[in-house]
Amino acid sequence: MIAPTNKPTMVKWEHLSFVIMDAPNDSNLHIYLKELKKHNVTDLVRACEVTYSSESVEAAGIHVHELEFPDGESPDPEILDQWLDLVEDCFKDNSIDSKNNKSIAVHCVAGLGRAPVLVAIALIEYGLDPINAVEHIRKFRRGAINLRQLKYLEKYQPRRGNKAKCTIM
Repeated sequence: MIAPTNKPTMVKWEHLSFVIMDAPNDSNLHIYLKELKKHNVTDLVRACEVTYSSESVEAAGIHVHELEFPDGESPDPEILDQWLDLVEDCFKDNSIDSKNNKSIAVHCVAGLGRAPVLVAIALIEYGLDPINAVEHIRKFRRGAINLRQLKYLEKYQPRRGNKAKCTIM
């Protein structure tokens, strides 16, 4: 049995809740599933090639989403749309500081590039500026996001206008 090389990392901001991790394999998947259940993960995003069977994950009640894109790169528009759709759908009923909030787990091979980039994009979409989003992730996941990805995030413009959930009465 091989334990995770990088401990799964919880990144929260307002009503958003993510678990960033490295890629499990069939022999250690059960360890990851225990961790995901602790954080109320309902969806798992695989941003890299397949290293485990998704059947066990689905059997645990967690939906698997294939959003693979090249290592060291940024997601293409199709992947971006699928990611943002998932974020909107998963977190629509979450509230700030609720212990029952749903979480999305996202992983790439090491959990330092593709996965944190997706999380940073979500944070930017919901109102953080790019540098603060990266700094927030790096507080919990040291070494996350390479220079090319950082430059992409600095230029990233929110596509959905989810800045804040506010109601005027």
